Order: sequence, then structure tokens, then C-alpha cells
Amino acid sequence: MTRIFLFIAALLGGFSVAAGAFAAHALKEKLGERAIEIFETGARYQIYHSLALLMVGLLLTRTEVAQPTLIAAGLAFIIGIALFSGSLYALSLSGIKALGAITPFGGVAFIVGWGCLAIAAWSFK
Repeated sequence: MTRIFLFIAALLGGFSVAAGAFAAHALKEKLGERAIEIFETGARYQIYHSLALLMVGLLLTRTEVAQPTLIAAGLAFIIGIALFSGSLYALSLSGIKALGAITPFGGVAFIVGWGCLAIAAWSFK
């Protein structure tokens, strides 16, 4: 899982930078200010949680860390990015307001990820 998490973190981190640049340059002329704001929020949360996933991957290299809890954290961060950031990207680009109903599920996944990370940290020796 270590290699998978590190690989996915790098891809998602790079994509968040590309998404931010896309919003700043290509979308400024096509979308309204509120839609750009929503898109940028998705990119911002994606980079934060890509870095969290990177940290999880690095912590998995430590043998004294609670492995299952860290794996749960990493999976929660990936799910959170897909649901939270993905729904915000889709909402801002499509204007379909119903997509905003998916976003809180991503937020819950982020919270679960941070909770699992806290539990794993408590088990450090």
C-alpha cells in the first residue's frame, strides 16, 4: 500500500496544481466568479489531502505504526478527494446544483481520514 499511496498522492497533487492553473487561466473567461471559487476550493482541498496521503504513505514505512489504521486513513483521503473535490469540479463546470449534495460525503471521508491518522499517531512507540 505504501507505493500505491505515494503514487496516488503524487498524481493527485500534480492534478490539483493543474486544476488550480486551469481555473486561474482557462476558466476565468468561461465561468462566473462563484463557479471559479467553487472550483478553486476543490483544488485547494485536493492539494491538502494529497499531502496528507503522502504523509500516510511515508508513515507506512515505519514498522511501529498501526498499519490498518493508516491504510484506512489513506483510503479515506482518496475517497474524500474523489467525492469532495470531484463534486466541486463537476458542480462548477456543469452548474448542476444537485452535485453539491455529494460534497459533504467527501468532507466526512476527510474527517474519518484525519481521525484514523490521529489514532495511528497515538499508537507510535
